[in-house]
Amino acid sequence: MDAVKRYFRSPAAVIGLILLLLVIAMAISASLLYPRDPLALAGRPLVWPFTNPRFLLGTDNSGRDIAAQIFYGARISLLIGGVATLIAILIGILVGAFAGYYGGWIDNVLMRITEAFQTLPNFVLLLVLVAVFGSTLSTVTIAVGVVSWPAPARLTRAEFLSLRNREFVQAGKTLGMRDIRLILGEILPNALPPVIVYASVVMAVAILLESALAFLRLSDPNVASWGNLIGLGRDVLRVQWYVSAIPGIAILVTVLAVSLVGQGLNDALNPRLKSR
Repeated sequence: MDAVKRYFRSPAAVIGLILLLLVIAMAISASLLYPRDPLALAGRPLVWPFTNPRFLLGTDNSGRDIAAQIFYGARISLLIGGVATLIAILIGILVGAFAGYYGGWIDNVLMRITEAFQTLPNFVLLLVLVAVFGSTLSTVTIAVGVVSWPAPARLTRAEFLSLRNREFVQAGKTLGMRDIRLILGEILPNALPPVIVYASVVMAVAILLESALAFLRLSDPNVASWGNLIGLGRDVLRVQWYVSAIPGIAILVTVLAVSLVGQGLNDALNPRLKSR
């Protein structure tokens, strides 16, 4: 409960939570407010926002309702961000935990693999994976998760290195606990708070990576995503700039919300702040 109180002491964290809940509400209510296919033709192309009550946010180059695509795009962004973050955190915890706990040659091998992944920028490696395995929604989601695990792995390793020689770990070894039980049951719960906080960073980056892929028309074109809509608006950017601006604002708000929530979690879970 103290962590919850510390979280809500931060106005920025509360604002971030409200914004994130709004995005989640958009994703949940998309099919209720817009039961038709968001990629189906709805009216005349390039209707400006607030000029037609049927299309509150206007229509795109093909005459599709932008508002419907924004609401359904919230689902895609949250799905990709959430699943990719889960994949990255799970891989990162697995690699970092074993590297930090065992040390020695295991640590050297796992860290060399981590460094190999970090040699190329995330987006370049993501482009390679998409080019090889395709650009379906599931493939893009897994690829984003696969390129995002090195940083959580290093963070988890650092936490395990600082915890593996603590008294409670030595006591567990004295009692004959198996390594896997010490890793998962004793050390990992104490190492998780900073990893959970960093998950917000991974999620924000994952949303941006998918949007960048979609902007380059390398993501799944059969889904209503914000990145796809921005890429579509690129062709009419000089005149009908709203086609790209509206989904761009949606991405900005979502990434900002996730970042503010992560900052609030850091304030709430940081042990140095517990005395405040």
